[in-house]
Order: sequence, then structure tokens, then C-alpha cells
Amino acid sequence: MSDILNSALFGIYPYIALAVLVVGSIIRYDREPYSWRAGSSQLLRRRQLVLGSILFHVGVLVIFFGHLVGLLTPIGIFDALGISHGVKQLLAVIAGGVAGVMALIGASLLLHRRLFDARIRSTTSFSDMAILLMLYAQLLLGVGSIAVSMQHLDGHEMTKFMSWAQGVFTFQPGVAAHVADVHWIFKAHLVLGLTIFLVFPFTRLVHMFSAPVRYIFRQGYQVVRRKPKKGEAG
Repeated sequence: MSDILNSALFGIYPYIALAVLVVGSIIRYDREPYSWRAGSSQLLRRRQLVLGSILFHVGVLVIFFGHLVGLLTPIGIFDALGISHGVKQLLAVIAGGVAGVMALIGASLLLHRRLFDARIRSTTSFSDMAILLMLYAQLLLGVGSIAVSMQHLDGHEMTKFMSWAQGVFTFQPGVAAHVADVHWIFKAHLVLGLTIFLVFPFTRLVHMFSAPVRYIFRQGYQVVRRKPKKGEAG
């Protein structure tokens, strides 16, 4: 990969994707609040949805927070806690591998429903199918990268991604150089992950930011039924 392309993908593209993620999500929540949801197809085929959804969501949540903590925690903190790079790498492979397989099985069940059930397919939008395929491809890349990670159990390769991610969030120049020589499967994983961030505000994934907190403070409603008088319509 040329230096120019590497700089564009891992030095410029991350800021474009994150900017669209933040600004796009705010605009959508402000202008289209009623679209801020994930449409359910539970009534059409429940059993496969429940199993697939549980496996997928549990796996993805473990992966998401694992990446969040693993990439954005300063290396000095791990050193202070006595956690070596090798131990951290092995933990990431084991935990990420188990969670990745769970999410991949769940995504396979959800994708099967969307593709092979005519009723569900007819109610599936293009964006729903596209984001599910993107997530499926991302999981395949993540699980596929385990074999490569096993060749770097000293943890040195992991520190490259940590330095890159922390450099992006702290606006350090030249962050793309940290991942210039990593395996192509990691680069594809990073680029697709950034692309998912880019399209995030335009898909059903926005429901990840939702929590029923407003219902706690919302003013209550009371439904009153009045018996109609004689002569009034029922």
C-alpha cells in the first residue's frame, strides 16, 4: 500500500467517518426522531430472531467494549497494572474469538431470516440488508484475523493499533504510520469498521444510542373513558 493511500485511509478517513457519525446522528435525532428505532420483524418469525438476536447482540457488545477498552486505554496503565503486552494480546484473542464466533452465528441466523423468508425479505429495506451484510463481513474479517494474531503473541502488533487509535482521538500527526506495515486483513478490518461508523447515522444502528431514560421523567398520562349519554354516539 502506497504512503499516500495509507495516509488517506488511516490518517484522514477516520476523522471523516467520526465527524459524520457524530454530526449525522445529532441531525437525525433532531429532524427525524420517529425514525430513531430498529424496526422489528418478531411477529413474522420469532424463534430464530430471539436466538440470533441474543447471540449477535451479546457478542457484538463484548467485542465493542473490548475494542474500546483495549485500544483507547493508555499503554502506561497496562504497564502500571503489570499486564504485559503478550497477556493482553492473548486475552484479546480468546475473549474476542469467543465473542466473535457468537456474533457470527447470530448474524448468520439473522441474515438467513432476511434472505430466505419471503415475508421478512419483503419488509426489509435496502439499508437494513446493507448494514447487516457489512457487519457480517466485519465479523468474518475479525474472526479471520485471529490466525494472524496468533503469530504475534508478544503483543507488539497490538501496540501499533493502540498507538494508532489513541493518536486519532488525540489529533496526533502522522498516525497512519503506526499501521503502515500491518497485515492486510487488519487494514481491511479497520477500513470497514470506519465505513460502518460513516453510514451509522443513516441506518437502524442508531438505536444503539437509545435508552429509555426519558420515560422516567416524562409527564404521566391518564386515559379516561366516559359512559355516553342517551342520544350520543357510542
